[in-house]
Amino acid sequence: MHMFPLGRVLFPGEILPLHVFEPRYVTMMGEVLAGPREFGVVLIERGWEVGGADERTDVGCVAAVEDAVVLGEGQFAVVARGTRRVRVETWLEDDPYPRASVVPATDGAAFASDDLLDALRQRLETVYALASELGADVTNSDLAPHGDRDAALWHYCSLAPVGDLDRQRLLASPSQVVRAELLDSLLVDLVDELTLRLGES
Repeated sequence: MHMFPLGRVLFPGEILPLHVFEPRYVTMMGEVLAGPREFGVVLIERGWEVGGADERTDVGCVAAVEDAVVLGEGQFAVVARGTRRVRVETWLEDDPYPRASVVPATDGAAFASDDLLDALRQRLETVYALASELGADVTNSDLAPHGDRDAALWHYCSLAPVGDLDRQRLLASPSQVVRAELLDSLLVDLVDELTLRLGES
């Protein structure tokens, strides 16, 4: 599979805007647009997006291209959406661009309950309310459930204001319930942190 290592984590259902300008990725994107119209995204744990010599995570997300515009000087503006998780089995040669052999990263049969999902939504509402009191703009935060239980959980993961290492932990979680419980723990910590900051302001 064509692979695009990035300094961010992509979740299923999440929109990914890209400005593709590095020559090897311009070449790759031309092939993606002419063929499968999808590519894999993994987080760069160490190193940089430009120039290579990076260390990459082994669990990522497939991005399906929804729109692409050719810019001047052989560049692309791309809008893609995360669709499904994959696990990298083997990295292939990076010449002319990163490629990997991947397999589906499927969840185990431990599902999050509706009560847990409701609790996550309520915790997110608390996080955004506290953040708003601290001056953050949260007007575009859509906390309504999206789709089925799996889609709703990924949506809540995408809304959680946590760092990319924590986002990677969510992406790589082995089941719905583990992912939901991890997100709940991260949100509890955020509520405590924001409450403390609000008390000090």
